[in-house]
Amino acid sequence: MRNVKQILIAGLLVVSATALYSFDVSTHWSASGSHPRSYEMGVDTIVTMDGKVVSTIKSIDAKIDGFGTYMSVSLPDKYLGKRIRMSGYLRTKDVSDWSSYWLRVDGGDPIGSLEFDNMHDGKADRSVTGTTDWKKCEIVLDVPQAASRIAFGALLVGTGQIWFLDPTFEVVDATVPTTGISPSEQGGDTTMYVVAIAAGLLIGAGILGWVWAIRSRRRRSATS
Repeated sequence: MRNVKQILIAGLLVVSATALYSFDVSTHWSASGSHPRSYEMGVDTIVTMDGKVVSTIKSIDAKIDGFGTYMSVSLPDKYLGKRIRMSGYLRTKDVSDWSSYWLRVDGGDPIGSLEFDNMHDGKADRSVTGTTDWKKCEIVLDVPQAASRIAFGALLVGTGQIWFLDPTFEVVDATVPTTGISPSEQGGDTTMYVVAIAAGLLIGAGILGWVWAIRSRRRRSATS
């Protein structure tokens, strides 16, 4: 179990190499994850929600021991020192494991991740599985003054297909509870993981969701 925790903390410290964009311009999305080639990702040309364009992640392999995420990274300037709520709508079909939106607030190197929620390992499991109609999803996190970027997206673990709207962001007050878990709440010494990343042993934004998926899968196995 200690190895899973080490991977988790290391994943939280991974720095995304994706280009940064302002929230004031059109969102730029890219495919990532532990197995991005096992999925088709992009804008759906047929399905819409109330006339709005939606994106999709669809598995193309019969069995996938990993995940795919369609994600973006933006500058946090307008949200520094504030609490934000990310909202979006998610629809699923035959999802074998789970799916969700996710949101991560990163600090400057080598501080790594400051806040994170993937709707599965936060304060409550709100991930979506099976086949469902459009469901509203929300994530609430604080954006510290030390934040340097905000990464976000939707992910599909295992097989199936999901559709989702581009999420919206709004500032909320302190009466709205946060939903995620900060790295400090996991405990443990993270120094060795900073060194590992500096050495280039862990790269890419996609590993973040992967390690959380591994952690949840191991945890379910341990309790079954």
